[in-house]
Amino acid sequence: MLNKRVEDALNAQINAEFWSAYLYLSMSSYLAHAGYPGFANWYSIQFQEEQAHAQIMVNYVLSRGGRVLLKPIAEVKTEWESPLNCFEETLLHENNVTAMINDLYTVTLEEKDFATQSMLKWFIDEQVEEEKNAQDIIDNLRMIKDNGYGIYMIDKELGARTFVTPAPLAGK
Repeated sequence: MLNKRVEDALNAQINAEFWSAYLYLSMSSYLAHAGYPGFANWYSIQFQEEQAHAQIMVNYVLSRGGRVLLKPIAEVKTEWESPLNCFEETLLHENNVTAMINDLYTVTLEEKDFATQSMLKWFIDEQVEEEKNAQDIIDNLRMIKDNGYGIYMIDKELGARTFVTPAPLAGK
């Protein structure tokens, strides 16, 4: 059974994950409209991943006898300067998510909730990957600058990304 402090912290993170999904859907829509279908695809997959992250936590809270409390999703930004600007903001956002996951983990340490610590280990590892992916794309975009062919190639590469069900939802 979850104690109230851990349950409240998990609920806050669930809502943050849904907000992240909404942000990435907004970025996907912006980039599709701007003529970058591959970049839009990358963010569409990111949208699905964030929903899956929230679902993992929802499932966990319910499995531990807790209650999930969903809040209204706050407004997200809808305009960016460029694909590079989207990814720079994505990296900043993922840094914030990492800090939130770390704070949540700290709560579980203070409450001696070892089961939730174990569940959160997957999210800690996931955040390292999220930050690296965003940084790699930023580095590539900065390297090619405004080279149209380079942007075209990155757009094509990102268009090949597909959604993979996260292990905690796939029963792995």
